[in-house]
Amino acid sequence: MNEARNHLSSILNHGRLSPQYLCEAMLIQGKLHYVEGSYRDAISMYARAGIDDMSMENKPLYQMRLLAEAFVIKGLSLERLPNSIASRHRLTEREEEVITCFERASWIAQVFLQELEKITNNTTSRHLKGSHPVDYELTYFLEAALQSAYVTNLKKGNIVKGMRELREVLRTVETKATQNFKVMAAKHLAGVLLHSLSEECYWSPLSHPLPEFMSKEENSFITQALRKPHLYEGDNLYCPKDNIEEALLLLLISESMATRDVVLSRAPEQEEDRAVSLRNAAAIYDLLSITLGRRGQYVMLSECLERAMKFAFEEFHLWYQVALSMVACGKSAYAVSLLRECMKLRPSDPTVPLMAAKVCIGSLHWLEEAERFAMMVIDLREEAGEFLSKGYLALGLTYSLQATDATLKSKQDELHRKALQTLQRAQQLAPGDPQVILYVSLQLALVRQISSAIEQLQEALKVCRDDANALHLLALLFSAQKHYQHALDVINMAITEYPENFNLMFSKVKLEQVLKGPEEALVTCRQMLRLWQTLYSFSQLGGLEKDGSLSEGVTLKKQSGMHLTLPDAHDADSGSRRASSIAASRLEEAMSELTVPSSVLKQGPMQLWTTLEQIWLQAAELFMEQRHLKEAGFCIQEAAGLFPTSHSVLYMRGRLAEMKGSLEEAKQLYKEALTVNPDGVRIMHSLLVVFQALRGLYEMSGHVHLPQWVAIATEGPSPRSVGLMLSRLGHKSLAQKVLRDAVERQSTCHEAWRGLGEVLQAQGQSEAAVDCFLTALELEASSPVLPFSIIPREL
Repeated sequence: MNEARNHLSSILNHGRLSPQYLCEAMLIQGKLHYVEGSYRDAISMYARAGIDDMSMENKPLYQMRLLAEAFVIKGLSLERLPNSIASRHRLTEREEEVITCFERASWIAQVFLQELEKITNNTTSRHLKGSHPVDYELTYFLEAALQSAYVTNLKKGNIVKGMRELREVLRTVETKATQNFKVMAAKHLAGVLLHSLSEECYWSPLSHPLPEFMSKEENSFITQALRKPHLYEGDNLYCPKDNIEEALLLLLISESMATRDVVLSRAPEQEEDRAVSLRNAAAIYDLLSITLGRRGQYVMLSECLERAMKFAFEEFHLWYQVALSMVACGKSAYAVSLLRECMKLRPSDPTVPLMAAKVCIGSLHWLEEAERFAMMVIDLREEAGEFLSKGYLALGLTYSLQATDATLKSKQDELHRKALQTLQRAQQLAPGDPQVILYVSLQLALVRQISSAIEQLQEALKVCRDDANALHLLALLFSAQKHYQHALDVINMAITEYPENFNLMFSKVKLEQVLKGPEEALVTCRQMLRLWQTLYSFSQLGGLEKDGSLSEGVTLKKQSGMHLTLPDAHDADSGSRRASSIAASRLEEAMSELTVPSSVLKQGPMQLWTTLEQIWLQAAELFMEQRHLKEAGFCIQEAAGLFPTSHSVLYMRGRLAEMKGSLEEAKQLYKEALTVNPDGVRIMHSLLVVFQALRGLYEMSGHVHLPQWVAIATEGPSPRSVGLMLSRLGHKSLAQKVLRDAVERQSTCHEAWRGLGEVLQAQGQSEAAVDCFLTALELEASSPVLPFSIIPREL
């Protein structure tokens, strides 16, 4: 530095330099003063050189570079001067001068780099074919010249001017030297679009900002005769319609360039370069996650993140992002595999196994896997911190779901006991967690401890008064106490808070059916149809993953019932998600897609259409209760248009045929429904009744075997009627066995206990029959209008 200063002082003191060389020496001297920290001297030197009046026309390249560096150094020096100005007006003038210097520096630097590339390419073309030009790497001051203008504007809150600078930089014709810089600029602009600009305030690159923006930011941009860099221009240029589209376009371009430049070598000497390139790529993928997540485009996001896996070796953040995107787009099994890899990278992080347990409990129903993941969190003990209670919560929910799936009373009782103990342990660790308290209450309700369940639920509602699941459970508990009006009042209050929750509305239909009759319940069904139509219209406007649309509409809220376990009116255990029922639903979905013409394939989430099917079938059941068979037929026809091979549709068609007296048709429809869902207990029960009416008892033996008869009595809507039917047919021992097995498998089924009592009374076992009748009365007194298991058990 001393040597450079001595040379420059000697040149400037010589006194015989031409004006051109004297000016160049002053520019270099100003740069030296800045490096030494003499900011006032640098500003004075540039003032002596008269850089504000210099022209770029017909200037050699090195002078363009010196001038670009001079403007950016002047701006940086002005920023670093001590703030000793008392006048606010003078301070504002200095800030504007800083911005002016940076804007000029940016323009001159871009022109310099474009001219440099042009000359380099022309020189290379004169040499042998196949030779490559030497890449020009941006110096510190040139990079500062390119980015200081928009960075300073954005720091000062000048969004309009900052975005304009960024857009101008990105629209300039690209050079090899600016490729990496443009990736960072595009990422920066995408961040501004997502963070600082709403859709209502957006303006496209080819339009002008809103007047209120321009009034806040004075247009002080220097428009004097500076030579402008070349821009990309044309007649058919794509112009984004909103900030999300522009951000997505920028990020996809940045991703393609960033992933190309990621350092894959794991050599020690390239470790730092690899870390920097990975950080840059990860930042772009984080912004992509925000952008695509706002539009619900999770399939597209997962495809983008999968491209990052080629350089994600031992990079936890990228692995976890891919796993979360798979969860969001419904690829749950793949997500669990990815989460297992994440656990290997961070074995002490409790959030990863908790997420895996959440997926296994929810969409996959892999309860054994969920139990293992929950135990991994619990085994961390103090290291799990605040997540330890969530580990016990996950384990308790797993035990509770396993109890629902268990077939033996002893196993059910053991799992229910373990579930309650585990959930109470979670409550001890997090006494104020409303989710934990809710599931403790639900577990007490499942074992019919209604009073204790209500006490716990009241504690949860004190913490979170408007929780949809808590209010729903409270309504079911009131219905178990036969306080149907109170239950309906609670449901109505919950629907006021969550008007899009179909789970609540299905329960309202059941309560109105019991309390006021089918006519009132049908009014609610009509409201559900109107709500469904509204949500469907929103989903069409909001863009669907199937067609890749990115236009944003009204997003379905998370609390919407579209994301909950909807009660199936044609399955007695309506809230239970058994493996057999999941397989049946997947089979009928695939068969429905094969039977529906490709031109009318359903657009939108499958849950949306499943909900519509259930609404139509619920309405059909209400019409059949009123003996309005024509209207019921119309409703079933609408449901059949959605899922013609659905076991629920086939079953309702069979019921309608049975009510019309067409027993042969009903029998055939029940058989078809049983083929789709072999474990459909209500279907088997109805088929048995039709066979009896047709006096086809021997024919039935070819379709329904003894284990299935046990399933009918255990899980069907009326095991008592099955047992009595066997008794009337002379199979008294078989009737007793079926009903004993029924109460063994589902000890809270009051109909099974009553049926067993009637069979025992018919056999002369009066004392045992009385015990069964008393048990049935006790259980019926705590039976809700719908099973407690319709409350979703999920993390």
